Amino acid sequence: MRQQFLGALIGAAFGTVFVLVNSGAPVPAVLGWVLRALAVLALAAVVVLGVRAGGRPTLDDRPMFGPSYRVIVGGEVVLLVAGFFVLSLLEAPVQANVAWIATVVGLHFVALASAWKTRSILVVGVVLTVLGVAGLALLESATEWVPFVSGVLSGVTLLGGSLYGVRRA
Repeated sequence: MRQQFLGALIGAAFGTVFVLVNSGAPVPAVLGWVLRALAVLALAAVVVLGVRAGGRPTLDDRPMFGPSYRVIVGGEVVLLVAGFFVLSLLEAPVQANVAWIATVVGLHFVALASAWKTRSILVVGVVLTVLGVAGLALLESATEWVPFVSGVLSGVTLLGGSLYGVRRA
């Protein structure tokens, strides 16, 4: 449980950041604040449920964060940096960055699902990848909505996946 709790906590923390950072315009201000508050509450719920289920988040001797994890995270960092460079060269709007992040984080979860043989995070990975690609597709027609689609909805996905994971443990 401890590693699963750590994974859920990491996912929930990043999900919360996705929501906090991307809940601005064109989302109405009141809705943005409600989304932010719900994200913080969901993060708190992950912490409470994880602690109640038996643990503190630690790295123990299980292979969850072993060599395959490090390779996948290393690939994620390379893809993020390379993608930001290409987006800069293409003079893409700043909103493209959140779409690229969601795409790469989604691919990271798809790879982890294979490495860990865990279907539950495969769903999160596919949804994040789709939201990221959808955001990239929106750059030409509805750029202002990219942070909501690729940021807020990705954050909600990460928070939901984290809550599911910590409840399952």
